[in-house]
Amino acid sequence: MTHAPGKYADFEALRDRAVTLRRAGLSRRQIRDRLHVDNNDLLNRLLEGEPPPEWTKRPNAKDDLREKAPELRLQGWTYDRIQVELGCSKSSISLWVRDLPKPERRDPTEQAQLAAQKRWEHELALRDQERQRVKAAAEQQIGPMSDRELFMTGVALYWAEGAKDKPYDRRENVLFVNSDPGVIQLYLSWLRLLDVEHERLRYRVMIHMTADVEAAKRYWADLVGVDVSTFQKTTIKKHNPKTVRKNIGDGYRGCLVMRVSQGADLYRRIEGWWRGMVAQAATRLG
Repeated sequence: MTHAPGKYADFEALRDRAVTLRRAGLSRRQIRDRLHVDNNDLLNRLLEGEPPPEWTKRPNAKDDLREKAPELRLQGWTYDRIQVELGCSKSSISLWVRDLPKPERRDPTEQAQLAAQKRWEHELALRDQERQRVKAAAEQQIGPMSDRELFMTGVALYWAEGAKDKPYDRRENVLFVNSDPGVIQLYLSWLRLLDVEHERLRYRVMIHMTADVEAAKRYWADLVGVDVSTFQKTTIKKHNPKTVRKNIGDGYRGCLVMRVSQGADLYRRIEGWWRGMVAQAATRLG
């Protein structure tokens, strides 16, 4: 069965979100409500091959929901809100909270605010769906990358992110620092295309002192495929109490520093390649 490119990308993006929610432990009803999918056939296709979470298999699968519903009701939640949050039927909710007092009627202003919030949440979900659709479609446009395309991409990437020789600071080293795993992988693929031996690569981590240094080293070692014991001494960045850092949390792993030993000749060629690319681009400007 064939699909129009845009339609196929829409479906794949929606399936990715559905699978992510399923693996996070959500029920079919919860996924349906979160993604606003009312068609059971479509929902079956989105979740094809994905087993139900363990909690839905238990004989008393609704135990947790039965305990949660009264808590939400006591907070003033309506049946509609509880249904969306828990993914269960209104009849079940009614049964579980029937002995609780009915929440006080909210004033019109508060009701309007809640309605506006619900509309905004729906709008955000639609925007996110469109965002994912555009990204998926753009990704499909790339297709296979030729050696020349990788070569040119690597030269531009190094000149944008790598260390460069300066008239006042003569350092013809091939040194690359980055925190993006995708950038790291592309850069290493480029070095392999240039026949740079793996043994010539030296790695170390640059990270703030408040982070989990050992976890970061293990992450980067796994990404580049080397033993963490081969890493050089970590560069620790001291924390400035006057600075409000946003690169914190479990996802913060600092930067990976990569140096090619005996790289002076390679650096000179990189600079020459870059000059050639600039000269060719200039001819297009007329």
